[in-house]
Amino acid sequence: MLAERAEDLEALDVVWDPADAAWEENLGAARAYAVAYGTLAAPVMAMIMDRPVGQWLANARKKNGLGKDQARASRRAAALAAIDPDWNPDWPIDWQRHYAALRGVAAPGSVLGYVEPGAMVNGLDVGAWLVAQQEGWEELSGGQRERLVQLGVRPPEKKSAVAAKARPRAGGARAGAFERGVAALAQYAEREGTVVVPRSWSEELPDGTSVRLGVWLSNTRSRRATLTGEQLERLAGLGLEWAVAA
Repeated sequence: MLAERAEDLEALDVVWDPADAAWEENLGAARAYAVAYGTLAAPVMAMIMDRPVGQWLANARKKNGLGKDQARASRRAAALAAIDPDWNPDWPIDWQRHYAALRGVAAPGSVLGYVEPGAMVNGLDVGAWLVAQQEGWEELSGGQRERLVQLGVRPPEKKSAVAAKARPRAGGARAGAFERGVAALAQYAEREGTVVVPRSWSEELPDGTSVRLGVWLSNTRSRRATLTGEQLERLAGLGLEWAVAA
């Protein structure tokens, strides 16, 4: 085929490689997901347009997930970044998903007002999550703080009544352990593409915290009856079948 004819067909979005065609179809599903949820930080089990967009994005974030050909991988990364610049953040996807849900609470061009713990967006308690971010401000990365500041979020100067109400009765330590466990599981699932974790496995978070993820998962499952509905929803969203409500 003459080069000129090939260029004319490509201008009509003709894709020569079947693998590229499938990738473009999945990209279209990712675009639809971003329109619906304002982010590409999809749970691994997320589906849209009959496509497993969550698993597809998780695979894309892995090493060589966009293909080993560097030119092709760069084009694909740019296509995803055009949909969501934070499609592959330096922090856990679960954090990005909560941030995107919180961002959706603010009116365009404005900053957040008070968000009460218990405020739910897309099944996520963004109010309690926001309190946790303010209390753990020093543990956040610069990029995470920057995004929160853009929404008008600042660390509290002192512990507030709002923060106290947000803590489970069992105490802040247990709530913090759950948040670390969820972050570690989300990070593991995004990298490995599974939530099956060896009992002896420890996962290191970006802030250097080491979570005994296998043990945490086992203990959390044994305490399923004590978990809140929101905690179970978050675990189910990561792909844990035992966390799905009967």
